[in-house]
Amino acid sequence: MTVDTQKKFGAGTNKGGSAAGAKAAKLDAETENFSHERVSSTLKTQIVQARTAKKMTQAQLAQAINEKPQIIQEYESGKAIPNPQVLSKMSRALGVQLKK
Repeated sequence: MTVDTQKKFGAGTNKGGSAAGAKAAKLDAETENFSHERVSSTLKTQIVQARTAKKMTQAQLAQAINEKPQIIQEYESGKAIPNPQVLSKMSRALGVQLKK
């Protein structure tokens, strides 16, 4: 018994067509920035000034708004992504209107 095999053109190779190259070029040309919005420097200073005016520590403010102290630290250092709910809780606890 004999088995006939045929070698098909380009079969079994890992070469992509020109469409894959075009997609890669399109991705390389992409200029959109995918970073998250962070707390602005003005908001950071507003939070720190309002908290110190009330003579509160970061831990006391966190306890007053039912958040972890780490959240307050991230907002004051500018690493946090602004959350409107957290900002409104801080505004109420500090008695100051915080502006993004």
